[in-house]
Amino acid sequence: MSSAVRDQFNRTLHDLRISVTDRCNFRCPYCMPKEVFGPGYPFLHDPQLMALGELVRIVRAFRALGVEKVRITGGEPLLRSDVPELIRILKQELGVPDVALTTNGWLLEKMAPALRTAGLDRLNVSVDSLDDATAGRLNGQGFKVARVLGGIDAAAALGLAVKINCVVQRGVNDAELPALCEYFRARGHPLRFIEFMDVGNTNHWSRDRVVSAREIVDLVGARWPLEPIGPAYRGEVAARYRYRDGRGEIGLISSVTEPFCRDCHRARLSADGRLFTCLFASLGWDVLGCLRAGADDAELAAFLARIWQGRLDRYSDERAELLARGESRAKVEMSYIGG
Repeated sequence: MSSAVRDQFNRTLHDLRISVTDRCNFRCPYCMPKEVFGPGYPFLHDPQLMALGELVRIVRAFRALGVEKVRITGGEPLLRSDVPELIRILKQELGVPDVALTTNGWLLEKMAPALRTAGLDRLNVSVDSLDDATAGRLNGQGFKVARVLGGIDAAAALGLAVKINCVVQRGVNDAELPALCEYFRARGHPLRFIEFMDVGNTNHWSRDRVVSAREIVDLVGARWPLEPIGPAYRGEVAARYRYRDGRGEIGLISSVTEPFCRDCHRARLSADGRLFTCLFASLGWDVLGCLRAGADDAELAAFLARIWQGRLDRYSDERAELLARGESRAKVEMSYIGG
C-alpha cells in the first residue's frame, strides 16, 4: 500500500521522471548545445550510473510514497539497451499504472517493437520542425527529420500512443506551427507546444525568444478554431485545446508565461541517482548514495519522504521577480535531469 507524502505547499508526490542516461545523439541548442557538450565532455560512466537493479529498488521506494506515473527520459533514453527490460519490470513487477518515455525518435523505429512488448503506455517524441534545414539546426547534427517521422509511424502502427513535443522559439520555428499542426492532426497525434524555458545555464535563453502559449493558441485557432478542454487530472502540465472539427487536440506547456508550480507533483531522478524536486533546481539529493550505503527499502522510502516533505520549490512563480531584480540562479542542465 502506498502512503501519500506532501510538501510544504501540500503538493503530493505523484509523478517520477527518471533520466537513465545523460548522453544523447542530438545536440539541440536549447538542451545540449554543441559548443558545451562537444568532444571531451565528461559524461557519466559506470559505476556512476544507476544499474537496472538499483533503478528498480528506487522506484519501488517511490511507489511506497504514492508515485503512480513514471516517465523515462535522458539524455536520449533509447541509447540505453536495458530500457525495455526496465519498462517490463515497472509494469509487471512494480505495477506502475502509467509508464511513458520521451525520445528524440532517432532510434524509435528499431526499438518500437521491444517497447510495445515491454508494456510501455505512452511515447512523447520531439519534433521541432518538418523542414530539414531547420530540423538539422535544431538537432545540432544536421539530421533530417524523415527518420524521426518514420519512427513515429512505426510506433503508432504497433498501437503505441504517441504525443509530439515541440519547443517553440521566436524567429526559429514559430512560423512552422500551422504546418506541424496540419501534419500531426492528419495522423491523430496530439501536439504539445512548449515555451522556450530557461532550463540550465547554457541554452542562451532570453525572454524575447519566448512565444507565449496565448500567442500559439491564437495562431493555431485562426486556422482551425479551438476550444479548451479541462485537465484530465489535477496537476496536468499541458493546458489542452481540441480542434472544433473533432480532429484532435494541441497542448500548451507554459512554464514562462503561465506558471503551474502550485500543482506540481513531479520528482526528477538524474542518471546518477540524485533527486531533484524542481526542473530548475540547483542541487539534488544523493539517493543512489543512500542505497549503496546499505539502506533497506523502508529506510530508502523514509529518506525520500523527508526530502519531499521539506520541498518549497516554485521557481516559475518566482522567475519574474528574480529577473526584475536582475538576479540569476545556477540550475541543473536539462540533459542531466531529463526535463
